[in-house]
Amino acid sequence: MPQLGLLHGRAWAVLFGQLRRPPGAVCIRAVHSHSQGTRDLSPQQVVVREKILDMVVSCFKRHGAKGLDTPAFELKETLTEKYGEDSGLIYDLKDQGGELLSLRYDLTVPFARYLAMNKVKKMKRYHVGKVWRRESPTIAQGRYREFCQCDFDIAGQFDPMIPDAECLKIMCEILSGLQLGDFLIKVNDRRILDGIFAVCGVPESKFHAICSSVDKLDKMSWKDVRHEMVAKKGLAAEIADRIGDYVQCHGGVSLVKQMFQDPRLSQNKQALEGLGDLKLLFEYLTLFGIAEKISFDLSLARGLDYYTGVIYEAVLLQTPAHAEEEPLNVGSVAAGGRYDGLVGMFDPKGHNVPCVGLSIGVERIFSIVEQRMKTFGEKIRTTETQVFVATPQKNFLQERLKLIAELWDAGIKAELMYKNNPKLLTQLHYCENMGIPLVVIIGEQELKEGVIMLRSVASREEVAITRENLVAEIQKRLSES
Repeated sequence: MPQLGLLHGRAWAVLFGQLRRPPGAVCIRAVHSHSQGTRDLSPQQVVVREKILDMVVSCFKRHGAKGLDTPAFELKETLTEKYGEDSGLIYDLKDQGGELLSLRYDLTVPFARYLAMNKVKKMKRYHVGKVWRRESPTIAQGRYREFCQCDFDIAGQFDPMIPDAECLKIMCEILSGLQLGDFLIKVNDRRILDGIFAVCGVPESKFHAICSSVDKLDKMSWKDVRHEMVAKKGLAAEIADRIGDYVQCHGGVSLVKQMFQDPRLSQNKQALEGLGDLKLLFEYLTLFGIAEKISFDLSLARGLDYYTGVIYEAVLLQTPAHAEEEPLNVGSVAAGGRYDGLVGMFDPKGHNVPCVGLSIGVERIFSIVEQRMKTFGEKIRTTETQVFVATPQKNFLQERLKLIAELWDAGIKAELMYKNNPKLLTQLHYCENMGIPLVVIIGEQELKEGVIMLRSVASREEVAITRENLVAEIQKRLSES
């Protein structure tokens, strides 16, 4: 037995505290929430997200894309200097005494790295995966620090604007199919923007900085953007005013023709190349039957540094699609563009592979669909169970296990209750609550007669089926429902 006199003061305090605690008292630790800008998805939310992703991916596959996956983290040097001012939002991982790594910021840069590393010159791919950004989360608008992206890209040397037009067609198909309400796709070209900056007198060293300011016009007024250009980025006020004359213009193919006639812009080679491609693009979009969904918008900038040509961004014009819903400001729901120089940054010899692609904003779309479900009180089935194996009597677990094994082996999605002697009413209530369409019931009488009682949960009608015909009858009913 230890000598009490040898216990230290802290040990005495701990012992005294334990003696004072009432018998059976439990020490409860605080329940921590998840980290800021992330979220857990409930089973209902997972079902909704899977439906959205299934529709998006099926569209990608319809257009001939192959699936691709890349690591969640990349070498830090792979990601740096690719995202302009947004580079500060990259999550760097702690140095573990080896490579300097960062979590991927998007799926485009890893795709370009994959093409260069594997010397792939032509590929049409889709990729669904999580990305991470250290920005201030706005949960109400579907903005998170960890979120899912769905990308489609076409890599390879092709005739101008054909792949670009297909990307815009895919965006229209997905947004129309998801029935989010009316939408508009803004289109511009980085060469036109650079041409505007050049003819307005912006020093070339400030192109990227001024481009990132113009990119904020969807969130800020021209007055505020102009102030940022002049006060924070040192641009002369008269140059900013000239830029304002251009970037506040938007329209259709008629605006493209108007810009061809512009006395200043028509003198810039880069701008003329961009305008020529946009004119051709609108011709293809007309053939695809989607030209009325596209707006040539000179304020669209897309702040990422790697874009080199056509850029586009889809916004909802009318959220919600139903009068009963509350408006939800989620910003753009899809975006993309052409990046012809990115692959060359990873190739030792600088060989470029022209690329164009798009990204679907799954989290923002999910926010809209989720709100719509709450508004209309829609119920979501969280399982795909087709048949429940039940019994009205005790000591029938062995028969239920044999029966459910037959159903599983036949490829039928089935469940049973994990109790030896469950009450029949409890089993039937579970089926109604979970939306399970069929119940098979086995008891003493059924076992004696060599039949199984097949019950429709919706109509509550029951019919006796011979054991050997049970699987075929279930499959027949499921195929008809």
